[in-house]
Amino acid sequence: MCGIVGFIDKSKSINTLSDMLKIQSYRGPDDSGVYFDEKSGVHFGHNRLSIQDLSSHGHQPFVSDCENYVIVFNGEVYNFKNIRVDLEELGYKFISNSDTEVILYSYKEWGIKCIDKFIGMFAFAILDKVEDKLVLVRDRAGVKPLYYYADEKEFMFSSEIKSFHKHPEFKKEQNLEVLPCFFQFGYIPAPYTIFKNCFKLEAGNYLELSLGNLEFKITKYWDVNDFYLQEKFTKSEYEILEDIEAILDNAIDLRMVSDVPVGVFLSGGYDSSLVASILAKKQGKKINTFTIGFDDEKYNEAKHAKLIAEYLGTNHTEYYMNNSDMLNLVESLPFYYDEPFGDSSALPTMIVSKLARQSVTVALSADGGDEAFCGYSKYFFLNKFQNIFSSSFKREILKTGLNFFSANSVEYINTKLPKNLKQTNIKDKYTKFQRAINSKSLEEMFENASSYVDKNEIARFLKVSKNKELFKKWEKIGSIEFLNQMMAIDYKLFMNDDVLTKVDRATMSVSLEGREPLLDHRIIEYMARVPLDIKYKNKQGKYLLRQVLYKYLPKEMVDKPKSGFQIPLNEWLRDELRTMVDKYICLEKLDDNIFDINQVLSIKDKFYKGENLGTQIWLILIYQMWKEKWLD
Repeated sequence: MCGIVGFIDKSKSINTLSDMLKIQSYRGPDDSGVYFDEKSGVHFGHNRLSIQDLSSHGHQPFVSDCENYVIVFNGEVYNFKNIRVDLEELGYKFISNSDTEVILYSYKEWGIKCIDKFIGMFAFAILDKVEDKLVLVRDRAGVKPLYYYADEKEFMFSSEIKSFHKHPEFKKEQNLEVLPCFFQFGYIPAPYTIFKNCFKLEAGNYLELSLGNLEFKITKYWDVNDFYLQEKFTKSEYEILEDIEAILDNAIDLRMVSDVPVGVFLSGGYDSSLVASILAKKQGKKINTFTIGFDDEKYNEAKHAKLIAEYLGTNHTEYYMNNSDMLNLVESLPFYYDEPFGDSSALPTMIVSKLARQSVTVALSADGGDEAFCGYSKYFFLNKFQNIFSSSFKREILKTGLNFFSANSVEYINTKLPKNLKQTNIKDKYTKFQRAINSKSLEEMFENASSYVDKNEIARFLKVSKNKELFKKWEKIGSIEFLNQMMAIDYKLFMNDDVLTKVDRATMSVSLEGREPLLDHRIIEYMARVPLDIKYKNKQGKYLLRQVLYKYLPKEMVDKPKSGFQIPLNEWLRDELRTMVDKYICLEKLDDNIFDINQVLSIKDKFYKGENLGTQIWLILIYQMWKEKWLD
């Protein structure tokens, strides 16, 4: 796990390259290397976190024996040993035991088609002197980040945007058009970033740059939609379960390939419990598990995670997050998340990463289960009510019913329900459902249900207009059923730009490698072809995943209401973080070209008086902190 940077400059600029590496050195504290090609002007830099082949043979940038190919690589190709055997049979000789060398010689032998062979998470750049080009590649799920900056004169790339700030030709011009996206969803959707001329290379894409004229083209080599559009399996439920368990077993097995200690993030939910259960069985020894808790019972899932850990017999470590942890972390967010990022669960994710790093260098996370196995509650609600768009009468009745109750009254009712029926974060869910039901189409309904803040509310305090071209990914995908379409869109957007960004920056901030077994592309491809009546059976989300989990844990331990990684954000913003809110959300610091200042100050005042506006306050605070860190 590493950090990579690069740019093109015929004048040797090693000092600039070193500065770009240094600012993200936490991504790879074990080693650092640079490379300069005089003919092309290509500069490569690499920070290494040693996971495979801890010796100096794994040093990067890595140059082929013929010196025609050079690579910098961030990530893991888990099946590299099998590919290496194939290459050895073709006559290739290896000097290391690293996957980096295997990737490079795979490219030499098979060209860009080599990526079809890789199982893993990866972002890499290859200098191809034979074809006189630079190739950038990002994995199918987008687990590993890769940014590039391109204008009429410059081209540079990096694992993180902050490295660009160290290049003298980087222009810090804010891309204001993406701000409505940030305030609506809490992230900036790929391929866009907060800066002009700066982009994310999208998941499942590669970029080829001609070194002669600096022109480039981007090619999509993998798309989840292609698998949703394929014919569905005609297999029985039993056969499908056998297939899933075999793929999961192999995916987890591959992600245990490491020369350093490995642990598991255990939240107590279905996904992390399954990963921990399979791993505990396979290891034949105690595994390390890590959990974050809160003193407030409304947000605390640590007790349930502990029960599961005890049942599995893991070496379990839990940590209860306190106010001082939170305050210090909030101040660091703009540095690690170097464009505006609004998912507040980044805070506990950073804490649990720090906790795990005390014992291990690699931690398995369980992201992707909701998108592949149909887990989010919004899927069930929206799927149930999709027929309302064929009946204006039904629609109005539902709208009237939803508007009859306030979010506060719904939360009160929820407290009186039996434990097995209680919903977590009910106030936020109810607000999103209200928003969704006022939509004009199924696609808009899903977009609204996925929003942190209503787009009409954003228009009141943000002066920047929304660019509708940014939302092409929300459009209907061929003949895909609505439920599958929602999962496909979330896989491309929310999971990639929110969840995986959150986990990458949190783990890398403490030099911890995060691995994602549920995002093995074979699982995603397979689940896309499972019929909906098996995937979403008996109106149960994650039906198939539950059936597998029942083999490892008692049913009563598994079946509990779904909960996300929630924190007492409103309470913190009104109490411990109030000084910070007042510091950044004030007349002196709000930009009149971006915000309707009176509206923003009104939102803050209403929030302090008790209205449920904490999300707006948090997103404005995050943006203001980012702006001061990187622009002011």
